[in-house]
Amino acid sequence: MRALAIVLCAILAIVGYTWWQGRARPVVEIPDVSSTSSAAPTEVVTVHVIGRVRRPGIVTLPFGSRVGDAVAASGGLKPGASSGDLNLARVLVDGEQVVVGQRRQTSAEAMEQPGEPADALLDLNTASAAALEELPGVGPVLAGRIVAWREDNGPFPSVEILGEVSGIGDALLAQLRPLVRV
Repeated sequence: MRALAIVLCAILAIVGYTWWQGRARPVVEIPDVSSTSSAAPTEVVTVHVIGRVRRPGIVTLPFGSRVGDAVAASGGLKPGASSGDLNLARVLVDGEQVVVGQRRQTSAEAMEQPGEPADALLDLNTASAAALEELPGVGPVLAGRIVAWREDNGPFPSVEILGEVSGIGDALLAQLRPLVRV
């Protein structure tokens, strides 16, 4: 019995040690004092984070921060959202806008489809609430929310950001995509 107890204690000690060594630990960055960078450690970058984040808006971060840091400072991704094709490891540039959760459109995709004039699509950035009400599934309240979002956040950078408006889910967004433009 004693031998069995000793073997079990040894196994528990090995398992406990392995678990302790494998746990997640914070990464501590040590500043490189040998760097010849002209940036002082007190400099900051200010960026505008929009899209599928919990708290879109202006974020101020230390110089050298990355896109992932800006997303984290904005509360992280919304539930069910992905970062799209955004490079989270890219170093931020002061004054840039970071759009989270949408696929970038290629120049070929941006070209109009043959036979489909741009005037046939409703421009989200210039449409009045009355014009927005003409869209399927959009009533006076939702049209008002779209206009309010545009006034609070500036022009829509893409149709995908329309999903940020309260009351527009994936199904309605899919229905509106072919009818609107920015």
